[in-house]
Amino acid sequence: MSVTAASGFEAGGLGCGIKPGGHPDLAIVTTSDRRAVPAAGVFTQNRATAAPVQISREHLAGGHATAVVLSSGNANAATGEQGRADARRMAALTGAGLGCDPSDVLVCSTGLIGYFMPMDALESGIPRLTADLNGADAAADAILTTDTVRKEAVAIVAGTPAVMGGMAKGAAMLAPSMATMLAVITTDAALDSGPLHAALTRAVDDSFNQLCVDACTSTNDTVLVLANGRSGVAIGDDRSLGAFTDALTEVCSSLAEQMARDAEGATKLARITVRGARSVEDARRAARSVAASQLVQCSLNGEDPYWGRVLSELGISGAAFEQERVEIAYNGVVACRSGIAASDDPSGLEATMKSPEIHIECDLHSGEEMATMLFTDLSHAYIDENRGTS
Repeated sequence: MSVTAASGFEAGGLGCGIKPGGHPDLAIVTTSDRRAVPAAGVFTQNRATAAPVQISREHLAGGHATAVVLSSGNANAATGEQGRADARRMAALTGAGLGCDPSDVLVCSTGLIGYFMPMDALESGIPRLTADLNGADAAADAILTTDTVRKEAVAIVAGTPAVMGGMAKGAAMLAPSMATMLAVITTDAALDSGPLHAALTRAVDDSFNQLCVDACTSTNDTVLVLANGRSGVAIGDDRSLGAFTDALTEVCSSLAEQMARDAEGATKLARITVRGARSVEDARRAARSVAASQLVQCSLNGEDPYWGRVLSELGISGAAFEQERVEIAYNGVVACRSGIAASDDPSGLEATMKSPEIHIECDLHSGEEMATMLFTDLSHAYIDENRGTS
């Protein structure tokens, strides 16, 4: 399961000195023949945008890319013109080493905000890495920051031999509109950059945008996909594009769940499903409000089925419903019915809260639409990790 599962791609990673102690901090993903292929990207919605995001957007204007260079340990964010020059230099070094145009190299960085890139490390590291692409696992390890494990996923486009594989990093600043996350996905299906971007936008909306750990959105969030067509499977009509989008969503959803499971300080993986909403947007709005609530997250950490906090967040979310029709359950055990406490199984409710996975289900009884979001509990460990610069 890796970013090189699709035929015709290579990757590698190493430690070049951005992080202390020789830890892996530099990765490259590229087409095997070093040719530019259709590519697409979805980026952070934060208006404080990191230099690598700005440069990658410029380089994606033509809808093609040959390679992605990724660094961890320094976000190259809030670094002004110097930061943009450094991101362009990363692309130029990668292009020189791979034998491709620098404008066909996309740049990603993650780490601390407000510090200039240690370019001496990259001037040395990028040429070494382009000369020895040592595998996808090394690349997936090199993009991690506070993550404890690599994140990788693979899917097959239904009814075809076309493959897609991806890698990602992300353990905090995870919120709707993506996260402190980088993801690179490759596929050997054949399609133009326009439909590729449409598929990626849909996949991100149904996966990374339905994940919340701490309701914070980063400066560097980037999801990229490259399609080299090596399988010969052409994605053209609505049916094939639908199958392609489903596979892309599967990869993105797997990576998003892996992020939630590895979130900083988390002890529980949680899902909030809102049913019976008047619209999908209402369902998402309500689910997002519950998932982002520190009070709800603290209750999960304390294994307390305090449904009143959930009801309160539903009420402030802006979703339309009548309070006295709402039902709330934890792992199928009802805690609230018709807007008031339900005591059908108090011992079962207490027991289910000890589970490492909690599914909160809310039925608004106001319509037919639903939405689900991934989130986690909030622990002392998260505070310890983030009370200083990290």
